[in-house]
Amino acid sequence: MSLLSWKLHGNGKTVNAGEVVSTDERLTWPRTIGVGLQHIAAMFGATFLVPIITGFPPTTTLFFSGIGTLIFLAMTKNKVPSYLGSSFAFLAPIAAAKTNGGMGAALGGVVVTGVILAVVGLIVKQAGIGWINWMLPPVVTGTIVMVIGLNLAGAAKNNFVAAPMIGVITLASIGVISAFSRGFMGRISVFLGLFIGYLVAYIQGDVNTDGIKAAKWFALPTFTNPTFDGKAIILFLPVVLVLIAENVGHVKAVASMTGKDLDDQMGPALMADGVATTLAGFGGGSGTTTYAENIGVMAATRVYSTAAYWIAGVGAIGLSLSPKFGAVLSATPVGALGGVGVALFGMIGVVGARIWIEGKVDFANSTNLLIAGSALIIGIADMSWTRGDYTFNGIINATLVAILGYRILHSIADARGNK
Repeated sequence: MSLLSWKLHGNGKTVNAGEVVSTDERLTWPRTIGVGLQHIAAMFGATFLVPIITGFPPTTTLFFSGIGTLIFLAMTKNKVPSYLGSSFAFLAPIAAAKTNGGMGAALGGVVVTGVILAVVGLIVKQAGIGWINWMLPPVVTGTIVMVIGLNLAGAAKNNFVAAPMIGVITLASIGVISAFSRGFMGRISVFLGLFIGYLVAYIQGDVNTDGIKAAKWFALPTFTNPTFDGKAIILFLPVVLVLIAENVGHVKAVASMTGKDLDDQMGPALMADGVATTLAGFGGGSGTTTYAENIGVMAATRVYSTAAYWIAGVGAIGLSLSPKFGAVLSATPVGALGGVGVALFGMIGVVGARIWIEGKVDFANSTNLLIAGSALIIGIADMSWTRGDYTFNGIINATLVAILGYRILHSIADARGNK
């Protein structure tokens, strides 16, 4: 089968009870396009939040997420349905890198992250996934993810208190939408809450529309070249670990849902996300990751066809060609960002706790408790230290404590028979 050909599922119009549309199948093209549009809607809210928060050009990020999705599908030979959207794991290091070295330095960090991830994927393809499971057990990955979310608490506070009323309206909207909707709207509640906060601020005259009026309707995205600064690059190293965990988790989830053995696609998936992230960094977009939001669409529709993801990738590229659309997003008021930050960064932290729960981490074990607790305090308080020209921030230090602490202390405990 060629890369861009799929078998028609049944009559192409219906999915009977107990059946699924497999990765190498499709419905009729109008129905496949409809599912592809659902995937665009599912990824949209989260993918645009990252550039809105970091100040990257939104249309550029969308452009590279579409390109990255097509690269992912090609490198996994259409066996792993996935959309590559903006990764929230990049938020903290991008903010820190931009403070000291500007957008170019942040993009350099994105590039290096992608290169390392691609190399990891190549190693996994040759040696298997066992060494990653050994290095990143749930207690470690859960702690790192939680630190990355909660380290941003200060940024959320600063935006929130700058316009507290809009912040409260945004946060409350997210909560109400999430509580009332258990379907698709619930999955994009953060984006819808942002929209409501934005609308209220616009009605009050608190949105600067000068950039919107000046922007063209159609043009290529804005591309920015990276610069490479060792002090900035080091901030991004923990992100590699999060991207590994996200990609491996995504492939395992898809394998479970489709009933297919996709272990041989772990390496290509990591390589593809690495290539997509590298390309985004070279052009001015944020780093990418496989999107859980789109798993929800597959579960609801029972359509796992990669054809729908090709539609989503091409559609995202088409949307990215409107600077006016990007200008609307770039004008998001600070209070709305504050409300989103309170919800989003906290949710990222709680995802770390979910990893602990799903991994059945034993916190009756004093070593696990010490490692997780110490790393959390170091990361949340942003305990940093400087050596020469390099500053190791709280996330870096917490990551080192989690990984090295786990291996060293458990090795000692195992050697003494204290398992």
